[in-house]
Amino acid sequence: MPKVIEWRDAREGELVWRYPVDEIAWGDNLIVHEYEAAVFFRDGKAYDVFRAGRHVLTTANLPLITKVLSTIAGFDRIPFRASIVFISLKQFLGRFGAQGQTKELAPLKFYGSFWFRVEDPNLFVNEVVGGQSLYTTEGLQSFLRGYFNERLIDTLSQYSLAEVYGKLDETSLLTKGFLYEALSRIGLELIDLKFEGIDTTPEWRDRIFYLSTGIGATEVLRMETVQRAAESLSKSPGAAVGAGIAVIPPLFQQPPQAQPMIQCPRCGFQNPGSSRFCGNCGGQLQPVAGGVTCTNCGHLNPQGARFCMECGRPLTQTLKCPSCGSDVQRGAKFCPNCGAKLSQN
Repeated sequence: MPKVIEWRDAREGELVWRYPVDEIAWGDNLIVHEYEAAVFFRDGKAYDVFRAGRHVLTTANLPLITKVLSTIAGFDRIPFRASIVFISLKQFLGRFGAQGQTKELAPLKFYGSFWFRVEDPNLFVNEVVGGQSLYTTEGLQSFLRGYFNERLIDTLSQYSLAEVYGKLDETSLLTKGFLYEALSRIGLELIDLKFEGIDTTPEWRDRIFYLSTGIGATEVLRMETVQRAAESLSKSPGAAVGAGIAVIPPLFQQPPQAQPMIQCPRCGFQNPGSSRFCGNCGGQLQPVAGGVTCTNCGHLNPQGARFCMECGRPLTQTLKCPSCGSDVQRGAKFCPNCGAKLSQN
């Protein structure tokens, strides 16, 4: 009597079911429900596929496996052996999550969900179910998670950390396109993909933050050096807080800027631009408004000074003749009015 082959009481979420009896006879009734497909599998290869409906098995509707049986022992041999694998064609939810690296080798942890369905039952049974001997939904989900993670790690390694963080929508779209091709090679259709969490280490997270604020890469590296130095000091045996204070501040300091210098008019010594007096000879460096420069030593004296504060020489250009009282140019030896001899003191 022909038997009825049917996936009964299929539970929600079940992706695959293998009919437990491998002996099939011509005339058996195969019932395939909506959103199901039945695949005949034998000797590691999938053959005929049946969609929804009630089918009486004959050589007419099993041409591929009939051809195989004919070369072995004759197509009319009853019963013949083959596995019947039922595949659900509904939409399923898969999970992914792993840790990889970005283009600049930054560690990247991610997880999320993807939705898929079986598009090509024959290819899916060939590549996964029969090829991997995975006849349970749990086994298939585990395989798909690993398969998905492996391709996703490879895809994300082509992007920088800033691109993954700053352009997540664009990255997700491009990643979905790549994974769509990868899943289609095993008979699946990727419907949607959603990242639910992406993260990296605190060091790389800080680096992305600083770079996004416009701080240069050199400054970011210097700040990281400071942080590592502080962590190293805190862990070193016997290290005290003071040790960190002694080393870290120089690291925080900005590189010294070139300071303008001023040359002493007396001795030529180079002094800082803000100096008022020479650090070598004590001579005045900054000009005094309205001051008088000594012609002997070059010292700049305050306005109204009659004698140089540095060498004591008179600062006025004329002097009085002690004999006649006439004004005489300083430096003259005799008075041009009375001929009296002049002293320069």
